[in-house]
Amino acid sequence: MGPSLAVIEAVQAQLGPLRDRPVPLGGGITNHNFRGRFGDHDVVLRIAGHETDLLGIDRAAERLATEAAAALGIAPPVLAFLPEHACLVTAFVPGTPIDEAVLRGPSAVAAVARALRAFHERGPQLPSTFDLPRIARGYLALARERGLEVPAAASDAALLAERIAAVLTGPEHVPVPCHDDLLGANILCAGDEIWLVDWEYAGMGDRYFDLGNLSINNGFAEADDERLLAAYWGEPCTPPRFAALRLMRCMSDVREALWGVVQQTISELDFDFADYADRHLRRLQETAADPRFERWLRDGATP
Repeated sequence: MGPSLAVIEAVQAQLGPLRDRPVPLGGGITNHNFRGRFGDHDVVLRIAGHETDLLGIDRAAERLATEAAAALGIAPPVLAFLPEHACLVTAFVPGTPIDEAVLRGPSAVAAVARALRAFHERGPQLPSTFDLPRIARGYLALARERGLEVPAAASDAALLAERIAAVLTGPEHVPVPCHDDLLGANILCAGDEIWLVDWEYAGMGDRYFDLGNLSINNGFAEADDERLLAAYWGEPCTPPRFAALRLMRCMSDVREALWGVVQQTISELDFDFADYADRHLRRLQETAADPRFERWLRDGATP
């Protein structure tokens, strides 16, 4: 099943006649993505999934973030924005999701670190915020309102997010524009080029969430985290920065777990969100049980 006729007509009005009918692109578990050709443009149509606004997604912020990232040379250009159809159209760029082993290599780590630092420092003030404890509370409240029996581990995860956020308050945690969804599928590799795509969760937040989210979603070891921080800051890794990244790996699992909980009540996609939530809750519990966790809390609070 492809985009509706109304979407196709709206895109044609801006980009020219349909030349290659849009075909589905796999991999997404929130939206419907298609590749097609309109006029002289090879494009990706991104059509929002069911009730994705309840997940905290701001489509205007997504457009603004994508345009800003494109101007920095780290994301494909936006070609059209059709809010009436919840559709964002970007240029198709050749590339494939980066392999974890490649991403952990020095050159790729450096490239992604530069891209994130550029967006954090030079990106726009976004109209949405990415406040993880608030998001966690909202996800749990919505799931309960819709009749889902929320597991105790999910409530514990939200409390852990509050505890972590309380210590990460220094100047390096002042909100900056962030991507907030650095799954491997959202990092494309085309030769020597790295593209960051899918900016729908972009908002003003803690830069260390991007770093921790990148790390845990792509199998980074502690030595990889140290290289990432050194590349990002341009100087050797320090204990407070390492602790902040490690704590944000936990925050990433909080978000993914509770996102999986609430998606059970929202999504119409054929995907096992309960299992997704459970896997992230189990990993979160293992990380919080690490004997170094309390030290990370102390080090992360260091200015």
